[in-house]
Amino acid sequence: MTLQTRGYVLYLTAAFMFAINGTVAKAILLSGFEPARLSQLRITAAFLVLLVVVALTRPAALRIRRDEIWLLLAYGVLGVVMTQWLYFEAIARMPVGVSLLIEFTAPLWVALWFRFGWHHPTRRMVWFALFLALLGLALVAQVWQGFRLNVIGVIAGFGAAFALALYYLLGDVALRRPQPRDPISLTMWGFGAGALFWLIAQPWWSFPWSGLAGQGDLVGAAQVPIWLLSTYMIVCGTVLPFLLVVYSLKYLRASQASVVGLTEPLLAILIAWILLGETMTAVQLIGGVFILVGVFLAERSRSTDVTEQQPAAQIGN
Repeated sequence: MTLQTRGYVLYLTAAFMFAINGTVAKAILLSGFEPARLSQLRITAAFLVLLVVVALTRPAALRIRRDEIWLLLAYGVLGVVMTQWLYFEAIARMPVGVSLLIEFTAPLWVALWFRFGWHHPTRRMVWFALFLALLGLALVAQVWQGFRLNVIGVIAGFGAAFALALYYLLGDVALRRPQPRDPISLTMWGFGAGALFWLIAQPWWSFPWSGLAGQGDLVGAAQVPIWLLSTYMIVCGTVLPFLLVVYSLKYLRASQASVVGLTEPLLAILIAWILLGETMTAVQLIGGVFILVGVFLAERSRSTDVTEQQPAAQIGN
């Protein structure tokens, strides 16, 4: 196995685990768990696990410099918390695949920000990418039949997309600083800032622990305990795939990784169909392909020096 093939295998495995996690999270939400509380559980638990990993492998990264405090807080609250929470709000109201396709437009907004916000050179292809993505969104929403999607769910989905774009942009800033952080400790402190936010917004003494004793429904399977689904969400749906992504970036360029990452929504649609019985029409699936092609073109529209830089590792869904 070549090094590049190893990178692809690692990233595809991570994408598959993230894709399963969308269905797992929705099963938990359908049991009555609130999206904000599920986000709090996932972010806080993942922070604690990553804290142990960093403490054992790179203890020097536990130190926080004064000049990076506000960046880490913004990265954690605006990027990590808002992405996770709003994505959970979206899948609680819409199919997993639809929610994820909307969220995955984030690289398109990043490309537009690089062009108009930071005045980085971009290819004209970004306009065609925007057209394709908007056409795909219209097909997914089936606008010719009237707006058939849940309005709050759509707003939450776009909110998650913009939050994910902020996550990428703030991560880019953090990795370009004179004393940049490595992706693992950067994400750990991002989750840490998110855990602190939820601790203030929703104190743990009011957490609905009884909800973990419930059962989640999956098609063709016996009911699964919520505590078991939650454990998967934290370990196999967050920490392990994140570490696989970071490790894969040792063997892949950023442009290669971004292409592989586009398999996540396709896998999520398939898994949600099998385990939750969620279906999408042929027209919606075509729209999904248009969105992903648009996102791919938007990624490629940025100049080579930007596109090929190692990105902040994705936080997954």
